[in-house]
Amino acid sequence: MSLLRVEGLCKSFKGLTAVSDVSFEVTEGSILGIIGPNGAGKTTMFNLVAGAVKPDSGTVHLGDRDITGQPPHVIAAAGMARTFQLTRPFHSLSVLDNVTIAVLAGGGSRRRARDTAADVIERVALEQWRDSPSEGLPTAALKRLELARSLAIKPRVLLLDEVMAGLVPVERAPVMDLLEHLRDAEGVTLVFVEHIMAAVMRLSDSVLVLDLGSVLTTGSPEEVTRDPRVIEAYLGEEPPSAEA
Repeated sequence: MSLLRVEGLCKSFKGLTAVSDVSFEVTEGSILGIIGPNGAGKTTMFNLVAGAVKPDSGTVHLGDRDITGQPPHVIAAAGMARTFQLTRPFHSLSVLDNVTIAVLAGGGSRRRARDTAADVIERVALEQWRDSPSEGLPTAALKRLELARSLAIKPRVLLLDEVMAGLVPVERAPVMDLLEHLRDAEGVTLVFVEHIMAAVMRLSDSVLVLDLGSVLTTGSPEEVTRDPRVIEAYLGEEPPSAEA
């Protein structure tokens, strides 16, 4: 069953088209990878879906609910969360306090907010940093904190904006393991923008390729990375493997 359905999204800024007639569907319990060169419209498209920017035209449905143009807090309450490539924690607060605030922002019980936050921290393997201020955390821990804050609202759909960015190869595999667990064991539907092609190849059930604001193609990871148009527009080399 399609859980997220995007139809004909368009957005221009001062006459410059950033997203043009983008449509896709994401099946419940699956992972959609989104790739494309810089300037392809990936982040703008995420902002449109997540409510940070209103589209000029097109629709976004979460399940049977039309969430087009709704503000982020309404979309979050409907069951969609997102992470940001640049992490934005409250630097003076501990990891636990950061996640507790996210629980409360998502409508969680005040009485159980810290217990819920502690559970989320354990799920993303941040226990060793639980009582540490977020300022000064290593990049890998900051990425997990960003993920924890998004998971705190118990989303049905999670949008991930370059969750691997800044991680060295040895740090990426545990994150990929975690994302697979979220899908396979917890049933979270994932949509992720990523430049690390090994992650795209390993995690994606299907891949959407954007170029110049439009959909270039969609398909399985193997199909997409062997498409001459994708190689010319983005990969510029032989198709990548899932090894990293």
